[in-house]
Amino acid sequence: MIEKVLIAEDHESANISVQKTLGELGITNPDYVYYCDDAIMKIKKAVAAGNSYDLLITDLHFEKDHREQLLNSGEELIEAVRKVQPGIKILVFSAETKPVLINNLFQLHHIDAYVRKARGDAHELMKAINSIKINQPYKPAFLLEQVRLKKAHDFTQYDITILSLMVAGKKQQEVSAHLKQNNINPSGLSSIEKRLKYIKEALRFTTNEQLIAHCVKMGIL
Repeated sequence: MIEKVLIAEDHESANISVQKTLGELGITNPDYVYYCDDAIMKIKKAVAAGNSYDLLITDLHFEKDHREQLLNSGEELIEAVRKVQPGIKILVFSAETKPVLINNLFQLHHIDAYVRKARGDAHELMKAINSIKINQPYKPAFLLEQVRLKKAHDFTQYDITILSLMVAGKKQQEVSAHLKQNNINPSGLSSIEKRLKYIKEALRFTTNEQLIAHCVKMGIL
C-alpha cells in the first residue's frame, strides 16, 4: 500500500506534475521538497516519529544555487535514504538516458522503478507506481530493449577494443596495425571486417556508424 509519498524535485513544474499524477492514483497530499538535504531530513523525522514514508520519488540531477548542500544529487540522496530507511520504495524520475547509469541504480541502490522525463511520462509514472504497489520493479522500455540487444550479442573485450579505436577516429587499416603492434589476435583487416559484420547482423544494424552510435548511447564504449 502506498499512502505517504515524498517528492524530491527541484523544478517546480515537474514537481506539480508529479503531484497531479499521484492525485489521479488516489494518493493525495504528498510531501515535496526542492533540495536533497530537505528530503533526507524529512525521511529521518518520519522514521523517528514512527510514520515513515512509503515511497520516495526523486530526480537525479539537482541544480546548484546559493544554498550549500551536503547531498547534491539524487544518487547521493538514495544512498543516504537506504541507510536510514532500507525498505522504502524508490522511484527515480529523471531525464537521464544512459543505460549503464540506470542499471547501476537498480543493481547497486535497489531502486524500484525508473521513469524517464519525456513525452508520455505521466502515463509511465502511473504504470510505475502501480507496479510498485504489487512489488514489481518497473524498468523503461528503452532499458529492456538494451537487455534484448545485449542478449543478441555479448560484447567481448576484442569487440570493445576495435570499436573504441574506431570511435577515436581510426580507420580499419589503422585498427589492424594497432592490434598487431599490441599482439592482439586476430589482427588482420579481413578478420576485423568479418567481426564487425557479425555484430551488425546480430544487432540488426547495416552500417558501422549505426553500430558505433548505439554502443556510445548504451554506454558500452
